[in-house]
Amino acid sequence: MAFLKRGIDTLFDKRVVPNKVLILLGARRVGKTAFIKNYLSTISKEDYLQLNGEDIDDANLLKERSVSNYSRLLANIKLLVIDEAQNIPDIGLILKLIVDSIDGIKIIATGSSVFDLSNKLGEPLVGRKNTIYLFPFAQMEFSTQENYRETSSKLEERLLFGSYPELEQYSVWNDKINYLKEIINSYLLKDILVFDGIKQSNKIFDLLKLIAFQVGQEVSLQELARQLGISKNTVESYLDLLSKVFVIYKVPGFSRNLRKEITKSNRWYFYDNGIRNAIIGNFTRLETRTDVGALWENYLASERIKYQNYTQKTVSNFFWRTYDQQELDWLEEENGNLNGFEFKWNENRKAKIPTAFAKAYPEATFEVINKQNYLEFIT
Repeated sequence: MAFLKRGIDTLFDKRVVPNKVLILLGARRVGKTAFIKNYLSTISKEDYLQLNGEDIDDANLLKERSVSNYSRLLANIKLLVIDEAQNIPDIGLILKLIVDSIDGIKIIATGSSVFDLSNKLGEPLVGRKNTIYLFPFAQMEFSTQENYRETSSKLEERLLFGSYPELEQYSVWNDKINYLKEIINSYLLKDILVFDGIKQSNKIFDLLKLIAFQVGQEVSLQELARQLGISKNTVESYLDLLSKVFVIYKVPGFSRNLRKEITKSNRWYFYDNGIRNAIIGNFTRLETRTDVGALWENYLASERIKYQNYTQKTVSNFFWRTYDQQELDWLEEENGNLNGFEFKWNENRKAKIPTAFAKAYPEATFEVINKQNYLEFIT
C-alpha cells in the first residue's frame, strides 16, 4: 500500500503556527514518525531542525535552558521537531522558553505517553500548545484507497488484527499475529513500565486481560481488585495509566433523568482490536468464536472515536443502562442532542429503542448499526 493519507493531514497543517507547540500524541507504532517524515518532505531541509528525545546527544542540545543556547541552536530555523519528546527532562519548561523567546519559531513535539507529556507540558505551556491525536489506521483513511468490495473482504481481518500501520506489509496471517505479539512484548507497556513506582508489570498485563474479556460490559473496580489481589485504588491507577498510553479508553454511563439509570460504573474499550486479541491470545476465525459481538462493538467504538477526533466533532460518548436491564450500547451527546446506537453483528437480529429511554428522552434519535450500514457510522 502506498503512503496512506492520514485523517489529521489538513488539521495538522493548520495547527503548525508560529510561537505555538503542536503536540502529536498516540500509541507507539501508530505511525507518528512516518507521518512527521512525510510532512517534513514537503519542507526545505534548511528550514527545520529535527531532534529525537531518545537520542542522548539530541537531548543534550536542549539541556542548557538559556535563551542564548536556543538562539544559537535555532538560528535560521523556522521549525523545530522533537520526536518522543517525553524522554527529555523538563521538556515543558524548555519549550516554554523557546516559544517565548525565539520570535516566529514553530514547534512540533511527538510523544506516546500522555502522563509524561501532559504533566510536564500542561502547566508551562498553558495557552502555548495545540494537541492532535493519531491512532492506528482508521477505516475513513482506508476508504480513500479501497472500494466497497475490498473493504468488505477485509472486515474480518480488521476485527481480528486491528489496524496498526505495519500490518499492511504482511499478507500472511501468521506474520500479522507475530507482529502483534511483538507489539505486546516490546512496545505496548514500555511507557508504563519505565514510569516511577510501577513494579508489578504482571498485574498490569493481567488487568488488561480481564478488561479484554469484559469489552462492552460494565467493569467493577472492586471485582478487578479482588481477582488481581491488589487494592481498588491501584486498579484505578493502572487503568488511568493504560488510558494515557492509548491502550484502552473509558466510556461512562449516562444519566439525566431516571433514578434507575446506572451511572457509577464504566465500560472499557481497546483502541485497537488486534491488541485486544493479542492480549488474550485468540486469533481464530470469526465463524468459530463466541465473542464476535464484543469484537464488533469494540471495532465500531474505536473507529467512531477516530472519526470523531479526525473530523473535530465535539461529542461526549456514553453507554446507557437501567437496573432492570434496558440498555443502549452507545450514546452520543452533541450540542445538547442525544443520539443512541445499538451495535448488531447479526443483521437479522432486530432492535428497537428501549422503552424507558424513549420515554425519558423523547427527542433522542436511535439507530441500529450492522454490517449493512456501519461504514456510514465510521466514515
